[in-house]
Parts: sequence; C-alpha cells; structure tokens
Amino acid sequence: MADAVGTTRRGRGARKTIRQTRDVTMLPALKRRLPLTEPMDQDQIEKIDAASMSVLEDVGVVFRDPIAIADWRAAGADIRDGDRVHLDRGLVRELISSIPSSFTYHARNPANNLPFGHDHSIFVPMTGAPYLRDLEDTRRNPTLEDLANFHKLSHMLPAMHSSAHHIVEPYDHPISQRHLRITYSSMKHSDKTFMGMTTSPKNAEDVMEMCVLLFGADYMQSHPVVTGNCNGNSPLVWDETMLGALRAFAKYNQPILCSPFVLGGANTPASVAPTVAQLNAEALSCLAYTQVVRKGMPAIYGHYLATVSMRSGAPMAGTPEISLMNFMIGQMARHYNVPWRTSNTLGGAKTLDAQAGYESAMTLNAVLMAGANYIWHSAGWNEAGMHCSMSKFVVDAELCAMGYRMAEGIRWDDFDAAMQAVRDIGPGGHYLGHSHTLENFQRAFFMPEMFDNNSIEQWQADGALDTNTRGLIRARQMLDEYEEPKLDPGIDEALGDYIARREREIPAADALNQEY
Repeated sequence: MADAVGTTRRGRGARKTIRQTRDVTMLPALKRRLPLTEPMDQDQIEKIDAASMSVLEDVGVVFRDPIAIADWRAAGADIRDGDRVHLDRGLVRELISSIPSSFTYHARNPANNLPFGHDHSIFVPMTGAPYLRDLEDTRRNPTLEDLANFHKLSHMLPAMHSSAHHIVEPYDHPISQRHLRITYSSMKHSDKTFMGMTTSPKNAEDVMEMCVLLFGADYMQSHPVVTGNCNGNSPLVWDETMLGALRAFAKYNQPILCSPFVLGGANTPASVAPTVAQLNAEALSCLAYTQVVRKGMPAIYGHYLATVSMRSGAPMAGTPEISLMNFMIGQMARHYNVPWRTSNTLGGAKTLDAQAGYESAMTLNAVLMAGANYIWHSAGWNEAGMHCSMSKFVVDAELCAMGYRMAEGIRWDDFDAAMQAVRDIGPGGHYLGHSHTLENFQRAFFMPEMFDNNSIEQWQADGALDTNTRGLIRARQMLDEYEEPKLDPGIDEALGDYIARREREIPAADALNQEY
C-alpha cells in the first residue's frame, strides 16, 4: 500500500510538470477511422446526380468571362445567349475524372506537410471577418497587427493545419494592396500551409509570384503549397474575377476550391435535396472548368453552406438541415472521387456564449461524420462571419482537437497492457499509480484546457471564470510565448522587395482595386 501511495504522488507531480509545458507541435493530418454518416442510398445518390446533370444540360450555367467562354467553346460545350454554358453530362464526367483524388500539401517546414484527400482531413481557420473581438473582448475594425496575432495563434494551435490568409481584414492598409501584406503575414508568422487571396486575377497572380519566391516556380508545378478559393454566385453563375483567379492558380498547378455560395431558401430551393442538387451542379461546372484550363490540376469540391431564416432572412448556422446537406455533399464528392471542402464551427451568436458553443459543436460533429477533407472556418467564426473572436479562436481550436481525437477512432494498441492492469489492481484498488496509467494518462482521455471540470468551490476560488474569459487569457498567454519560425533571410528580403515594388505600382485608392 505504501508503494502505491508513493508512486501515486510521484505520478501526480510528473503529470503536473507535463501539463505545464505547452506543446505547440501541429497534429498530423487527421486520418479518420470512424464510419461515415451516409443518409442516401445508391438510388438517391444517382437521383441527385441525374438532377444535377439535367440542370447542366437543360438550364445551363452562366460564365461571365469571355476567356472562360472561349475555353468552353474549344472544349465542345454548347454556348447560348452569349455566356450561358450547357454541359453534356458525358463531357462533365470525362473532365472531372482527371482531378486528383488525393495529394500532399507541402509547407515551408516539411514537418508540417499534410496528406490530403480520401480519409485525411485538415482544419483551417476562418477568414474574411470585417471585425474582430480583440483581447479585451471589444468588437472593432482589425489591423495588420491583429491579423498577425491570428496567424501567430494559428501557428501555435496544434489542431490548426494552416494559417489561412485574411482571417480578419486589416483596415489600416489600402484594400488594393492588402493582399500583399496578408500573404506575407501568412508566410512570415507560421511555417504551415496557407491560403492565397483570389479577390482579383491580378491579386492571385501576386500571390503566385510571392509563392514562387518562397518555394520556387519548378517546385510549385509538382507540389501543392497554397490553396485558392473560387466562390460561385448562386444560383448558377461564375464571374470573371473568380475565374481569372482560378486560372492564375492553374498556371502553377495549385489547388483551387470550387465553392458555390449557398444560402438555402434564398438562392436555392427551400428544400434540402433540391438545394444539394443545385449546389452539386454548380460545383461540377467549376470542377470541370479547372480541367479545361489545366488537365490534372488539383481541385476541391467546395461550398459555403448556410440556411436562411424564413422569419428574418438572416443566415443561420448549426441547423439540422445544414448537417443533412453536409452528409449528402460528402456522399456526392465520394461518388465523383474528388476531395471536398466544408465550413466548420460556424456561429450566429454575437459573443462566445451558449448559442455559439452549441452551433459550433453541432457543425463540427456533422462535418467530421460527413467525411470532409478541407475543413475551413474551423476557428473564430461568429456573428455569421462578421467578426472573428480571439477567445473563440482558441476555444474552437480545442474543440477541433477534441473532434480530431473522436474521429481517430478507438485505440487498441495498449489493450493487453491495460487488461494486465486490471489483474494487477484487482477488486477495490485504483489505477492512478499504476505504470499503465503513468505511461498513458496524457492520451487516455482528452483533457480540455478551455473547459472547467473542477468543483464549484474550486471554480469560485479560481475566479469563477467563464469560457470566454478563459479563452482571452489563453490567447494572451500564447501570444506572449510565441516564437517566430524565421524565414530564410534571402527569401524574406526578396519578398519585402516584391511587396515594395508592387505597392509602388498599385494605386492605393480602394476604388481602383478591381480595375487594376
């Protein structure tokens, strides 16, 4: 008995020491081992496919871009009314068959490379917020420094696999030049993979040139290093801005997300299955176009998915129908053997409160069980994307780590050793000091740091802190501990020179951005 007590005390001290050392090593790409949720049978999958193909053949999709129209005409598509493209289903199937079903993302730190596709998933932070809730929980316009802080947190949070790009909009820099500083911040403050701005074709070209300086042009032709996004205008429209940016990424063989922007009930039918059929048609038309531009380039079946309140018209998050549609979209992407993207931890709440937590957890569980590969907007999203919260950013990242652990599935590697512990301890004993416990306690059961599981007396003694406050404290601590993964000095200088030259060339007036 004395030995057991002594071992327990040494074990408790060892556990405390390990807990106090923060591990910021990125988790590997999630390899999912749980069964997927697939509510459609094969007949229903084929019903959605047939409906989508009929839309492409009979209704058509508008490509508001003369280059794309010329490309489609050369590919044999039926062009009507100037810019409406009618696609034969045989042509669509032939084109999408050349999309890689899997590949590897390469980061500037090879330790952060990521297998992608099939049963691998990655978590990517939110982007595009015009406001933030800062370290004082004040809602305000963001700056470049705020953006840098989010990139630093992305670098330090193990469950985040990317530093994304404009997590928040830096209002202290001209919009026409912002993409340069955003891209540099993504590259400088993290050595994980990242996203590239597609706000105009020229902006996308700048991103590609900066990636060339970081990785090399020849390397990029055979190594995915950055992800672009091509948003559609639902229903059934792709515009010149997005398609031009797509072609800029295709020039360097870099992955592009083909993402219809769906507000269910507003720009799609007010019904789940027909919404998925329309979205599927839109995604297929863009996926097919990527292969017209460059056969074999990596492309990802994408979407942004929200439902609209029939009372107010406002977008909603975490609803049952969004989960159902994610399950269905996952089945359709696998039907075509292409990787797919979804959105994660979305919330409509105005603060990090119960609504935000419930919506985010509902979404996370659904996208994991749907088998999504590129899990975007995985940290910080609230207020329908209008702000990114510093507190929610770190709390969401821990939620993703919890989801990661669940989706890994059951571990069996220590089964025999643990069953031996049952024999060692016997009736009436405890396992705290047993060698199996000491060797496995860190990984046996997930131990959240952002959630409080102490007694109410201990919680009160510790300051009675709510989750939002704990998240703010953790964000400050992490930023204080941040260590920059230094860029090669020569590359850093070349990037600085490129940014300086382009900022001299690009008019600073915001209104001129899209013209330039």
